[in-house]
Amino acid sequence: MDLAKIKKVYVIGIKGSGVVAVVQILNSMGIEVIGSDTHEKFFTDAVLQKLGIKYFEKFSAANIPADIDLVVYSTAYNAENNEEFRECLARKLPMKSYPEILAELFNQKYGIAVCGTHGKTTTSAMLADVMKKAGADPSAVIGSRVISWEGGALVGKSEFFVIEADEYQNKLRLYEPRATILTSTDWDHPDFFKDFEEYKKVFADFVEKIPKTGFLAVWGDSVATNEIACNARCEIIKYGFQEDNDVILSKSKIQISNQIQNPNFQSFRVLSSGKDLGEFETQLVGDHNLLNATAVIAVCHKLNLDMEKVREAIKNFKGTVRRFEYIGQRNGAILIDDYGHHPEEVKATLKGARGIYPDKNIITVFHPHTFTRTKALLHEFAQSFSDANKVIILDIYGSAREVQGGVSSAELVDLINKYDMGKAEHIATIDEAVEYLKNKIGDQDVVLCIGAGNVFEVAEKLKE
Repeated sequence: MDLAKIKKVYVIGIKGSGVVAVVQILNSMGIEVIGSDTHEKFFTDAVLQKLGIKYFEKFSAANIPADIDLVVYSTAYNAENNEEFRECLARKLPMKSYPEILAELFNQKYGIAVCGTHGKTTTSAMLADVMKKAGADPSAVIGSRVISWEGGALVGKSEFFVIEADEYQNKLRLYEPRATILTSTDWDHPDFFKDFEEYKKVFADFVEKIPKTGFLAVWGDSVATNEIACNARCEIIKYGFQEDNDVILSKSKIQISNQIQNPNFQSFRVLSSGKDLGEFETQLVGDHNLLNATAVIAVCHKLNLDMEKVREAIKNFKGTVRRFEYIGQRNGAILIDDYGHHPEEVKATLKGARGIYPDKNIITVFHPHTFTRTKALLHEFAQSFSDANKVIILDIYGSAREVQGGVSSAELVDLINKYDMGKAEHIATIDEAVEYLKNKIGDQDVVLCIGAGNVFEVAEKLKE
């Protein structure tokens, strides 16, 4: 598709966090963009309003103008569930899904894709932010709001284009990367991938596409990621804690701030092929974020960016929303929100929290995300809360894809309590959890809300 010939685009589901980032890119190219979504308010409303983009807060066939050159749609919508989608099909309008239009933009540039089960949002956002501050001026599309950007997109003037590349529904097949970061692989999305082998194959096929002149930065401490990396034909740069990696990270210390609004810092040292790149600091919590930062350093070093500018940018990077995000306090209790929705993410987040708050009472409010994931990984979830003192499990968030699925939150609670008697209880709804906690918590507590649904509302309502 020749995007230079596109004058006007209509977007179905314009408020999606990744979708709105693509809208920013299209808008910067001089393309007129309008669209539609539900009346619900998201951070993306402010982004659209700042750009002056008109959008309808109701789906209707009458919304779609006569002079549209292209329709872009969120993958949440199809002919079965959306009347605008049906209208566009009836009018035979050219249509592309969000990942397809992202691929059109990405594949024309020097594309750097960040993929993996965990850490891809933080790593892609940090990479783009650091590259910008080091003078590389990339474009970027991230599937969350980056705190310092107030959105999920960068519009740069260079050839570099950084994306968070999602493996769900094998969207990776659309992208033609020049370079890639592979952060991790643990079986996920069991509603689409029937087993771990099928899941790994999607990543193996993806890294095989990197040209010989490109490179793959891969977490080298994992059997699964090393196995996938064997499919790459390009230069492979392994990073991690272990001594046999090309880029080796070693932890130095955690500096705990006494004032909750001020950032804590983790210090770490990085060696690249025997060369000492020096000490780095990050405000982000946990060993998993040290690995994310090291992946970024490995790529920036490969691209010959100024390491002092890289060091400064990593220190100042504040992260993305819903990734161990400080929400506020109630009765002196610290309220934190995190997007983790896989057992490995829950473990990593709680381990990071315990590192910062070694003596506090950590109360975790967990919102299981999708029935298929909860059922497939039930035993793994049950063993992922060892760093929490108390666990509240909400009813499963089915998402738009599922209504029910042969597993319940009560089953997860029973399993957690088999491993650690009395630790967990089932509180069905967000409002009930808020009511339960609001007068119980105090200055010895940290309330950590974890999940990909709307569990953040627990922290927000407790703050109010």
